[in-house]
Formats: sequence, structure tokens, C-alpha cells
Amino acid sequence: MIKRVHMTAGVVLAAVIALSGCGATKPGTAESAPKPASSARSGSAAGTGSEPSAGESGGTKGSRPTGSSTPTASPSVAPARPLKDGTAELTHCADADDPDAIVVVRNPNGREGLFGVKIGYKDASGFTMSETYDQVLVPAKGKAKLRVAVVSVPVDEIERCEVDPRATAVR
Repeated sequence: MIKRVHMTAGVVLAAVIALSGCGATKPGTAESAPKPASSARSGSAAGTGSEPSAGESGGTKGSRPTGSSTPTASPSVAPARPLKDGTAELTHCADADDPDAIVVVRNPNGREGLFGVKIGYKDASGFTMSETYDQVLVPAKGKAKLRVAVVSVPVDEIERCEVDPRATAVR
């Protein structure tokens, strides 16, 4: 009779542990749910040693952890190192034949970056008639061509274009 009470208490304890998630295995790995006390082993003779001792679950599988769980590592978020500025080189100034200024931007970084380019449009006396600022996405250790249409001044008045040789890293 005492062993039967211990067995019933063990089954109830196992059910509480399984339902609360304490010490449970990973979701979906339990082989079966804990059985009620009435369906636990019956018909065993008292004192034969065939009944579970106190704290055992009466033969229900899955009510105890089947192995040690491995904690899942969460990804660490380290701030990205700032990008170095790139270089900008004018390859074509806007003129009557092609009203676009063309600049080649180079990225010295090991990852893709967005770079800002400043172009000044000057007349014959050296006066800056207009300036533009545009951005271009450049692949890692690569280059990109930026075409900028001149719309703020008449193209026939542009004598020369000046490009800031430093392409500012935006992101």
C-alpha cells in the first residue's frame, strides 16, 4: 500500500513537471504524455521490487528529460565599423553633346557602401554657377559610374566641372 502511494505521487509529480515545462525535453521530443495514476502499472505484487520507487514515474516515457538540452546562442550584434570615404573622379563634364556629368566612384571598403559626390559647375570666369550632391551605391572593393544630369544651368554656359575627390561614405 505504501509503495502504491509513492507510485501515484511519482506519476502526479511527473505530470506536474511535464505540464509546467520544468525539466521537460525540447518541444515535440516527448514520446508520450504522463499517464493517470489509475493506468500506472497494476497487478504487481507488493515487495517484489517490480514497482517503481518513490520519485519514479511509473514507466511513463517522456516525463523526464531524455538528454541535456543545449542552449541556443543568440546572435551578438556588434556595431559595424564605419566605412572609409571613397574616391570620386570626373570622367566627363556636361556639354552640348552630352548634358550629363559622369563620375567614377571607388569604394576601398570590404563591404558595399553608399557614397555622396559633390560636383560644381563653373563658367568661363571660374564662377560656380551650380553645385549638385548625389549618392551612389558602390560594391565592396569596387567602383560605380554616376551620371548626373545638369538641369539647374544652361549646359552651353558650363566651361568646366569640378568634383570633390573625396566621395563621402554615407552608410
